[in-house]
Amino acid sequence: MYLALLAIFLQCSEISTQERVFTLNAVQIKAQPSAKVKNGAPMSIICSADISKSTNFNLEYNITIFKDGKLVFMSVSDKGDARYEVPVARSSHTGDYQCIVEAGGKTKYSNSLHVWVAGMTKPILIVEKKEVFEGEVVKLRCELPEEVPPLHFIFRKMKMNSTPKEKHTHELQRNFSVVEFPVDEGDNILQFECLGKRTVKFEFETSEPSNRTLITVKEPFIKPTLSIKPSSNITEGKEIQFECSTVVAKMRKIEIILLRNKTILSSVRHRTVLKYSKVATLEDSGEYLCKVDEGKASKTTTRNLVVTELFPKPILVASVNKLDENKELTLNCSIKDFQNASFSILRKNSNGDVLLKNSRNLTMRANVNDSGSYICKAKVNRIVKESKPVTIRVYAPVSMPSISVFSGLPEVVLGRPLKLTCCLMMGTPPITFTFYKGNKVEKEIVTNNTCAVFLDEDIRQNDKEQYKCGARNNHSSGMKTSKILNITVIVPIRNTSLGSIPYGEVEDGSETVFLCSVKEGSWPILFKIFRKTDREVLLFEKSENADRVMWRKEDMSRQDTGTYYCVASNRANMTAKSHPIAINVILASWQKGVITAFVLIPIAGVVILAVWWFWCKKKNAKGPSMEMSRSPLATNSTSEKLSRQHNDGDYYSGSGYIEDGENHMKSTDENKGPDLESAEVEYTEVEVSTLDPHRAPVQKGTETVYSEIRKANNDSVENRHSRIQGHPDAT
Repeated sequence: MYLALLAIFLQCSEISTQERVFTLNAVQIKAQPSAKVKNGAPMSIICSADISKSTNFNLEYNITIFKDGKLVFMSVSDKGDARYEVPVARSSHTGDYQCIVEAGGKTKYSNSLHVWVAGMTKPILIVEKKEVFEGEVVKLRCELPEEVPPLHFIFRKMKMNSTPKEKHTHELQRNFSVVEFPVDEGDNILQFECLGKRTVKFEFETSEPSNRTLITVKEPFIKPTLSIKPSSNITEGKEIQFECSTVVAKMRKIEIILLRNKTILSSVRHRTVLKYSKVATLEDSGEYLCKVDEGKASKTTTRNLVVTELFPKPILVASVNKLDENKELTLNCSIKDFQNASFSILRKNSNGDVLLKNSRNLTMRANVNDSGSYICKAKVNRIVKESKPVTIRVYAPVSMPSISVFSGLPEVVLGRPLKLTCCLMMGTPPITFTFYKGNKVEKEIVTNNTCAVFLDEDIRQNDKEQYKCGARNNHSSGMKTSKILNITVIVPIRNTSLGSIPYGEVEDGSETVFLCSVKEGSWPILFKIFRKTDREVLLFEKSENADRVMWRKEDMSRQDTGTYYCVASNRANMTAKSHPIAINVILASWQKGVITAFVLIPIAGVVILAVWWFWCKKKNAKGPSMEMSRSPLATNSTSEKLSRQHNDGDYYSGSGYIEDGENHMKSTDENKGPDLESAEVEYTEVEVSTLDPHRAPVQKGTETVYSEIRKANNDSVENRHSRIQGHPDAT
């Protein structure tokens, strides 16, 4: 029964689940009355969902609306649509809207809808003060309370018969902005307004202007007046007075300044009147300006002054401008078409002009110290005028110049420039120096110094030219010439070489001759010979008036083995090094003989001893090796036994064995001599076996027979003496 109920329950649940199937087809968003709404009008954003259901059942919807990614509206209901109401649309409502619907775990997004609220609210302008003084500032504040930044503000300052002045500001975080406008001179009644701008879809949208605000400007002081007495047209020598004045509303930090050509002549503070007077001169003509300053306020007035010349400037004339010392000089000062003046002649000086004479004429005998600038002054009434300066040059004659080499010595290295100096003790500059090479003029130099420098870069090896210099100035004595200077041209060392006799290998104790030479170079030449092994050693040094030097090195030793080279130098201060040569010191011939003797004699002794030792050892090892059976007759004569033939079958004798293993004795025919006296003696070791039938038992032994053989010229004589050792019968 329970199982049947459970099956019915599961079946009903499955049927119920199958009946509550739905799907979100689409989500739509729209704006009413339209996507573009006028500023201040009502606006609605409507979001609705298109849903398909398997049956009619209730479903809970969660609807949210976003503007520019920010949540602005959310609704939870059993309806598939929602409405976001905006009673008064402002520009801040402009943006991209999107709707999201969530139901039963399913979510659907709408497309994005751009809504544009056209137009901006009218800005509000606030002015800090309605009444200001000239020089002060007007502080303005413009607000757009219902707008959202970023915003752009424009402020305007307007006055009658003038173009409005504007100031622009950009606010990123605020919906208001503050600026200041200065109040300039001449500003009476001012009007101010402002407006706002914003960017919508890369386009500017501008609000209507704010309310206009009226500002009244007061003058802190009136425009100054400038008066010139006795007149603005006046003659030189008369006194002229300037007066600059104003009227102030309130005495504060006021200042009055009088200027001419932007140069301040006089000024006063905390006063309303400035007075200035002077004796009029021709240079006083021009425009004068009276200026009154108080804080940031400033007003000016200008007047022109014309001064008529009373007399022209004097003219100073010299009898001569350039003259020799101790000559007469006359100066004359005059004014064209005017005689009633006081004259004075002066010489200009950095510490102040020096008065020479209160007269129009001056005559004097000039010296060198009188060179300089001269002026004259003329005075009429209180007017003093000065002439243009006149330059006078008094010349002392030049002394005899001297020419020398700048380095000191009268020589020059080939390939280097020659620097010459020409100097003199006396002479008034400017001085003209002339340099000669031979009789040819090389260069002329004009200088204010008493020395001049000449650089000759064309130096040749066989150059034997003579140098001199001349000097002159504006003195009438003319040019003076120095003594002649002879120059020695030093040729640098070139191509140094080193040789030796013998070359390469040198016997110990012998003499070696080194020859160091140069191909080119001026004398004297300093020669140096070095040996280089693990360090460099100076062996020889000599200065020669020649292009070569010879050095004999006696008694060479093994320590003299090494690399040799030569270095040559002269007054050119340039050294030339030869290619190195290798010297190897070897043993002398007699040293080789001694060494050979000392080495070979012991070796020969050792060899002889070895041979003797070997011979003795072999001799002792053999012993008696011969067995003999002799009859009593055999012992009677050795010579008889030796002369018997081999076919005598009783015993064997005369068989000789040489120590080196030969089986037969050497024939005496091979050792023939020229005569009997020169016959050679030969000793031969012979092994003899003797069979003695008369004795028993048979004895065997080894006998050594030494035979002395003399070889004669005719090969017919042969003497042999034998001695047998080790045999029992050999007694």
